[in-house]
Amino acid sequence: MDDLYRENLMDHYQHPRHHGPMAECDAEAEGQNPLCGDQVVVQVKLTDGAIEEMRFTGHGCAVSQAATSMLTELVQGLTVDEAAALPSQAILDELAIPLSAMRVKCAVLGLGTLKLALHRATGTPLPAEWGDTDEMVWS
Repeated sequence: MDDLYRENLMDHYQHPRHHGPMAECDAEAEGQNPLCGDQVVVQVKLTDGAIEEMRFTGHGCAVSQAATSMLTELVQGLTVDEAAALPSQAILDELAIPLSAMRVKCAVLGLGTLKLALHRATGTPLPAEWGDTDEMVWS
């Protein structure tokens, strides 16, 4: 079964969904993991308080890029509040493969960046464990 999930991860990495810049967006943020070089820029189009479309650009390891690709499909149609409250476990469940602590940071980079974009655009709360910061840089 792990092979099936690894194939899904590689498919999203090699053929990312919703990849590329958005001409006009309502929310945008950049996230980085300088320890491994992962970087994503998330752009979101909102309609009536819901995510109409999420797109991303960036580079990095297969886990960060595939997880962000999976995230674009997961959040489509969610309200801003639902997306802002999405737990990290939701993206880990999508990946469905065991990850080391370092790889978990890779996996949730896109989700954290989405939360930052929504916070900046609509004022949704950032996760309490982030403290009082308005950036998405893992260290």
